[in-house]
Amino acid sequence: MIKNKRLYSPNMVKEIIEDYDFRFSKSLGQNFLIDGNIVRGIVSGAGITSEDIVLEIGPGIGTLTEELALNAKQVLAIEVDETLRPILAETLSEFNNVEIIFQDVLKLDLEEEIRNRFGDASIKVVANLPYYITTPIITTLLQKDINIHSLTCMVQKEVARRMVAKENSKDYSSISVFLKYFGDGKIILDVPKSVFMPKPKIDSAVVNLEVVNRNLSVGIDQFEKVIRASFSMRRKTILNCISKGLSLEKDEVREILSDVSIEENSRAENISFDQYVLLTERIFR
Repeated sequence: MIKNKRLYSPNMVKEIIEDYDFRFSKSLGQNFLIDGNIVRGIVSGAGITSEDIVLEIGPGIGTLTEELALNAKQVLAIEVDETLRPILAETLSEFNNVEIIFQDVLKLDLEEEIRNRFGDASIKVVANLPYYITTPIITTLLQKDINIHSLTCMVQKEVARRMVAKENSKDYSSISVFLKYFGDGKIILDVPKSVFMPKPKIDSAVVNLEVVNRNLSVGIDQFEKVIRASFSMRRKTILNCISKGLSLEKDEVREILSDVSIEENSRAENISFDQYVLLTERIFR
């Protein structure tokens, strides 16, 4: 392969696939970007500068990695597919600020890998996540003992809407509240299915989460228990959800809800993040 084009060039992607006889893995949800505007939009939306250390998850053939390397100080990429090793060795050969670890990010001791390389430096995470594993990766990352400045990820469009939804909306869900614990999210880019090879069946969107230290008095484990219980039965009242989900007597739950000014007939999707914090504080006080 003679690299005379950027990796997001459709012809370049086709050439790489043919040269290496690469087979897309449906189980890994592999779809490669073929649009430079989207690639640049992700890097720009993530606010990547020449001083930044970037953790990339899912580099694929290096399309986004290439743009990150051109803009960031250092890029550490995590790729689960070993068959991409020879491809990435070639496509990213010109960059001395890129390192790739071939491992499942959920099985990797990411805290140690980051600490050994960058100490306690601030990290910007950029990820193009397979749709089937989006939530586990995001929630795991945010709970790691890593100094994450921001998380920018491409996900299924409907998942993106849920990630940034506000209370009293149809997309408001447990992930909306969970992510709010860590920071403030927004959709920065809509990504049509036409900019991928092969073309997926659904559109995507890029979400940027700016991590915020809210100095909350409730731990994430306690908070997550309350959120899971609250959204466990969408059509049930918060009284029933908390009572069943946390094995509490209804009279006790009524008193708790009254103390934090939440109507017992409210549904989970009508309760704000701040109210969930108060509810968690009251339950575990």
